[in-house]
Amino acid sequence: MKELLEKVKSKLRPDLKVLKEIDKAIEKINYLLKKEKVNAVCVRGGSTAKGTFLKNDYDVDLFVRFQKTENNISDLLESVLKKEFNVERVHGSRDYFQIKGDLLFEIVPVKKILDYREAENVTDMSPLHVDYVKKHVSKELADEIRLAKQFCKSAKVYGAESYIKGFSGHILDLLIIYHGSFEKFVKAAVNWKPKVIFDLEKHLKDPLKELDDAKIHSPLIIVDPVQPNRNAAAAMSKEKFDMFIERCKTFLLHPSEEFFKIKALSKDKVSKQVLPDEELFFFEVEPLKGKKDIVGAKIMKTYEYLRSHIKKNEFEIVKTGWEFSQKNKNFSGVHKGSNFMNKDKGSLYFILVKEELPSTMILSGPPIKQTEGVAHFKEKHKDIFEENGRLFAREKRKYRLAKDLIKDLLKDKYVTARVKKIIIC
Repeated sequence: MKELLEKVKSKLRPDLKVLKEIDKAIEKINYLLKKEKVNAVCVRGGSTAKGTFLKNDYDVDLFVRFQKTENNISDLLESVLKKEFNVERVHGSRDYFQIKGDLLFEIVPVKKILDYREAENVTDMSPLHVDYVKKHVSKELADEIRLAKQFCKSAKVYGAESYIKGFSGHILDLLIIYHGSFEKFVKAAVNWKPKVIFDLEKHLKDPLKELDDAKIHSPLIIVDPVQPNRNAAAAMSKEKFDMFIERCKTFLLHPSEEFFKIKALSKDKVSKQVLPDEELFFFEVEPLKGKKDIVGAKIMKTYEYLRSHIKKNEFEIVKTGWEFSQKNKNFSGVHKGSNFMNKDKGSLYFILVKEELPSTMILSGPPIKQTEGVAHFKEKHKDIFEENGRLFAREKRKYRLAKDLIKDLLKDKYVTARVKKIIIC
């Protein structure tokens, strides 16, 4: 195990030369702030500030820290950045900005605070989170965090966005600080049961009683070390929690480098799982433009819509899945006049039992004792029969072949309103 993890660590360590490029951008922004007489300072944020970023796999977060008394800081920052850069304003709880070049910079305006109670916006807390991690993470522990990130990315459980609901970078920072190494973390995780609780600074005597009910729905409770009224893992779903535990169990039984390789969803790979009596429907999606979280959620809703209608029409799903990858790579410069390419895409697939369904389908109705429900059911359906105290109806089936259903679903307004393009591969 030790030899394997050391090998993976060496592959995940980034080229620190990139920090020089980041610092040049910071220097430029600070020059502009000073020139425009704006009382604010630009600093590194996120994983590049913590020293936990992965080789060739990161965006660059920068914080511009304003005094607490300053107002309209998003507008003020935009006016400064526009002097030199092509910026894209991204709407959020507080608007921030993207500069797309050889690196993708996300520049976030925050109020300079020393305590969570001073925060006007959730983003104001971000520098405090960075400071906490920097204080507790050595170079050796940074390697362990990189292992955890890569492991979770490979397992498709990385990210706190609403369409993922998995392990954020912040969660993994805290869990590795708590356990002391990736190996100890994984060995502990196989015994997790909802609700597992971590309180690194021992802020609360009983987190389940002291935190708001809305913050403890998740199976993982992490009392934020710099904001004790917050569960850092509140957005995590039971699905991703369970997926992670199973992945840890498999890894410990058969540890290999494969558990750290990120494999994109592809038709070729999925096709190998299809049996002779099954059929594959694989889709590629071109997303709409917009904030990653919102765009990803729209692809997720498209997937769920297709899945629900496939089930509703009684086609048997053997296996299914989806993913959304946002790749801001191969940009050509960050200054005015630069051009860039987005290579964002979603992939969905359904493996169905290959069959032609009967020409009629049976719809279940209400129990005959429910007078109002029975009357409504009889109004809606003609060919009705009773069985075991319940009404049923025979209806002509609209779709006997899955391909006919899917062809129509892709034209549905619900789908076309949520993605720019979706095609069957």
